[in-house]
Amino acid sequence: MPLATASAPSPGRDLHAAYLDYLHRSGRGNSAYSWAARVFFGRWPDPRRWAAEPLQVRLSAGSSTRPIITFLMLHRALQPGYDYLLERKLSSIWREITDSPLAGDLERFMTAAAELGFTDRVRFATGSQVPARLLIQTGRRLDRLTLADLNAFAAACHDREQRTGKGHKHYLAAVSNTQRVLFHLGIVDELPRSGGPVPFTERLADVRPPIRETMIAYLERKRATCQPKTVSALATRLKHFGKFLADIDPGLDSVAHLDRRKHIEPYLTALVDAVNSKNDEVITVADRSRRVLALTGFLTDITEWGWPEAPPRKLLFRDDTPKLPQTLPRYLPVDVDRRLTEVLVEQPDNQLAACALRLQRACGLRIGELLDLELDCVHEVPDHGSWLKIPLGKLETERMVPIDDDILTLIDHIIAIRSHGRPMPHPRYRRPAQFLFTHHGRRLSQNAVRAELDRAAQAAGLDHITPHQLRHTYATALVNAGVSLQALMAMLGHMSAEMSLRYGRLFDTTVRAEYERALELAKQQTRTPAPGGISLPLTDITGGADWKDTPLIKSRLACGFCLRAPAQGACTYANICEHCPSFHAEASSLPILAAQRVDAEALAHDAEQRGWIAEAERHQRLIARLDTLITKAQAG
Repeated sequence: MPLATASAPSPGRDLHAAYLDYLHRSGRGNSAYSWAARVFFGRWPDPRRWAAEPLQVRLSAGSSTRPIITFLMLHRALQPGYDYLLERKLSSIWREITDSPLAGDLERFMTAAAELGFTDRVRFATGSQVPARLLIQTGRRLDRLTLADLNAFAAACHDREQRTGKGHKHYLAAVSNTQRVLFHLGIVDELPRSGGPVPFTERLADVRPPIRETMIAYLERKRATCQPKTVSALATRLKHFGKFLADIDPGLDSVAHLDRRKHIEPYLTALVDAVNSKNDEVITVADRSRRVLALTGFLTDITEWGWPEAPPRKLLFRDDTPKLPQTLPRYLPVDVDRRLTEVLVEQPDNQLAACALRLQRACGLRIGELLDLELDCVHEVPDHGSWLKIPLGKLETERMVPIDDDILTLIDHIIAIRSHGRPMPHPRYRRPAQFLFTHHGRRLSQNAVRAELDRAAQAAGLDHITPHQLRHTYATALVNAGVSLQALMAMLGHMSAEMSLRYGRLFDTTVRAEYERALELAKQQTRTPAPGGISLPLTDITGGADWKDTPLIKSRLACGFCLRAPAQGACTYANICEHCPSFHAEASSLPILAAQRVDAEALAHDAEQRGWIAEAERHQRLIARLDTLITKAQAG
């Protein structure tokens, strides 16, 4: 028997008859249920009158009366209020919903949740906790639900916690899951908010109001030119300084009244013993440096902008910033790299995160670049193979990285296991984008990737490893394989050669060759000298190769050549005569000058191939000078 909606309810006797028919068809009929239904409709012929009763009255319904209430809710004849619905456990609803008007909508929701990768346990828990209650209380179909309905449900959860003290985190998690499913169904246009920066007023709550207002105004101005993460980091570092000022000088009412002896120098001293609130350990030198640089930038900027709050004189100087240790990149040794990879391949816990880590190791990506990869990131270039398009990252640059068949297979596997769904707003451009790493209707998070790496390292019996070490390992492997500096810069997305040269210092083949050559010569000097002394043939210097091809600093002289170790640098006196304005060449010297010029061109090309730009320029200057000398000699 079809039932009218709660807005136009059928008479109580028709609802009663429909309920008795339902009990008969379902085989659940008994005298207790029938009697309870008769009593219910005798007291509340219109179910809306029951819904208007105080919560305690509604909750007082006994075990025989609750089935009729559930029946009315599922057949759109009763909207009992979220306060009542949140007190009722609806886990049994799946048994009773089959032939109700809600069945089709809940089935659609559950199917979409399964496609997004939710487990059965999470799907059924979410379905009974939120969408079922929304459909009951709103009286609308699934595709007519709105964000306002979700917000009303969340508000009811907050009210319940304040009223009863019962936690509601599980309900809010289910609201978030529901919104994600509704987004991918195209019913709502926003994904649930996940994390994000805390408002500046809240983050700087411990800073005195006059100082806080200036800092907040500064941070709001920096949002126009800096990435959100950069501004967030600035807020954190300025907060430490502002809190320090509140402790030592509570009466300070303006940044303009800062004094170096009274405020700045004590702060610099306090940083030495400052403690990281996350691990209760003294902050690192790098963290101290970042805090000082943030404060320096703040004071410098507001001074240059002409703010009235700017101090009248400079308070921080270059030597106030702690010197950072020049450490080498923390790559993973070959055996550690192999053990970690085996665990990620054979024993993944979070399969998508494990694949993300393998792709990061295979392509040398930063973690932000990795998670920003889009579904169409692989590009096939005719006659040039496959390339991975790396999106804008830390240095605001895009790049292309060559990939092989193994990496292509890995990406195909990632596409197969990712959860499909509606395109999501890109964090940079806000345009809809299909990201490569998605699960459960959202993007894979950095925390999930780090957690999987921690688990895999522990399973492999390794110490703590960070995702960025996989990038260091990639770069180190390329350096060991002899990749050129220019290629390394292109694949890592570095803006300067100095950034890439850090990896070259790890395993410099030139240093190794020079060490072995010098060691062999030292061993020869300890042996019994041959008659006439120790001979040093050319092969002992060049390793048997042509001198122009050796990985040394080379200079072509008019009467020979000079070889020096890279650590020595070019000789100050090399080709000094050719560059002297008093030097003049005779016509008889033309063949020597011409041969010297040919070798200089070869040396310039060799230096360019090795990435020795300054060395190549030195040879080019010699070539230009030789051209002048040859021209004058021919004219004379």
